Amino acid sequence: MEKATTFIVVIVGWIFSLCLHEFSHAVVAYYGGDTSVKDKGYLTFNPLKYTHPVYSIVLPVVFLLLGGIGLPGGAVYIETWRLRSKRWESAVSLAGPASNLVLAILLTTILNFLPISSSGIWPGVAFLALMQLSALVLNLIPVPPFDGYRALAPYLNRQLRFNIDQYSNIIMMVVFVVLWYVPFVNDFFWLVIFQISNWLHIPVLLAIQGLNLFQFWR
Repeated sequence: MEKATTFIVVIVGWIFSLCLHEFSHAVVAYYGGDTSVKDKGYLTFNPLKYTHPVYSIVLPVVFLLLGGIGLPGGAVYIETWRLRSKRWESAVSLAGPASNLVLAILLTTILNFLPISSSGIWPGVAFLALMQLSALVLNLIPVPPFDGYRALAPYLNRQLRFNIDQYSNIIMMVVFVVLWYVPFVNDFFWLVIFQISNWLHIPVLLAIQGLNLFQFWR
């Protein structure tokens, strides 16, 4: 029963966080000048309104199931030419990771100020908070197609940006292969996440318990 509870809490919470991530991109774009996001239905929490349900929802959930990594969803389609400035374009890109950080802080506040235990929903909540940080760190990697790169891209030479963008999918695959199969990179990635967790006072042991309960098939 505890495993089922944790699984449901994490899956539902993760889908909500993916919607919040995409919504955050869209709402900043809206105020930055791209009002087309409203017509596209992005200013909602409906997963089916985003660019591609598979890339935005299904794949991130699959990655969570396989490795406990917070894969960002496919970004909403922003008509960047409508945005008022390069700063707004960068702000749109950073809005998604910012939402993950805010959600991590909110969950951590709940964990630190409410009477919690090592049973019930709390291991799942702690694991979900940790996953927000993994999504934050992963998203801020400054290579395409991650948000960290998209925040810098407006300031790159147009030809250089075009050349880099052509290999976006390949670069993303390389990043995940390196994260999965190069131990010191994987260790550094999680070291950064756990360091931020310590700063925010996320109960890491409870989060690890949540991971173990979530991945009940292992």
